[in-house]
Amino acid sequence: MEFSTQLKSLADKINQLKDKIETEESTKHAFVLPFINILGYDTFNPTEVVPEFTADIGLKKGEKVDYAIIQDGAPILIIECKNWKEKLSVHNSQLFRYFHVTKTRFALLTNGITYQFFTDLDEKNKMDAKPFLEFEITSLKDNVINEIAKFHKSSFDVNHIVSNASSLKYIQEIKKQINDELSNPSNEFVKLFANKVYSGRLTEKVMDEFKDLVQKGFNQFISDKINDRLKAALTKESLQQEEQIESATEESKICTSEEELEAFRIVVAILRRKLPTSRIVSRDTQSYFGILLDDNNRKPLCRLHLNNGKKYIGLFNTDKSEIRQSIQTIDDIYLFEKELLETVGGYEKD
Repeated sequence: MEFSTQLKSLADKINQLKDKIETEESTKHAFVLPFINILGYDTFNPTEVVPEFTADIGLKKGEKVDYAIIQDGAPILIIECKNWKEKLSVHNSQLFRYFHVTKTRFALLTNGITYQFFTDLDEKNKMDAKPFLEFEITSLKDNVINEIAKFHKSSFDVNHIVSNASSLKYIQEIKKQINDELSNPSNEFVKLFANKVYSGRLTEKVMDEFKDLVQKGFNQFISDKINDRLKAALTKESLQQEEQIESATEESKICTSEEELEAFRIVVAILRRKLPTSRIVSRDTQSYFGILLDDNNRKPLCRLHLNNGKKYIGLFNTDKSEIRQSIQTIDDIYLFEKELLETVGGYEKD
């Protein structure tokens, strides 16, 4: 099953089951372990996924983190789980303490619905206070699925993920700041735009007015952008429908005659000496009756022009230019046996 489909199936399962899940252990088994499986790791293999992973920390002995994913004998991802009803707080997490005593570069804090991935961008061997990747599995977007896929067993690359983590972290922070500013614009944000459009003194009263104007302006701007994209999508869909109708209309105008079918059978009889008949395909159009190799427009064998008074067979030279030859009846096609076989030979050389 495709990776994204597996994640979406798990999301559907979580939505169905979460109200019946009461404990942290149930959250692990119903939500977190299936997620680890989707990443390609065998949760039944203790050399690959270690539950209750232990790493002694100074004077503290036997403290455990819920899971560690192991590669080449060393942990590559340590995971701490909470009940799905709990909010995640990294400040009380054992992940901080475990991170610097293991060889891992990645830690995951999750309640089975919200996932927070951490690394050590700010200070080496010390887990960052903020995640570089955070998502809710019940509302995944395609760009997030692409980031999750980097943790899959088949494509896991520490350096690649770390090099990308910095961009992800800052983009995530920027998006949060944009959201905060749109919800409740700061004075700095309001001044940035007010100074560009207002020439007077920015008094407290003016700032209050512009705070409302900036917020409305951005909301209208976003709304206009969405409407423009919807209109463009609808226009594209309408054009596609028109093209489909035109195509269907064109096809309805095509009427393959018995003479064309008989001529096709003559061509097949000639070419079957070099080709299986299954590779010789006809395609009728309004202008001509085409005969192709492997139903490929780039490999025309010949064209038959039989419906406009004079009859012609169109033959193809090495540069695939059509050369029309006059015929009196379709039996004259046999006169061009050599040319037809040479055309086939040319494709076999290619």
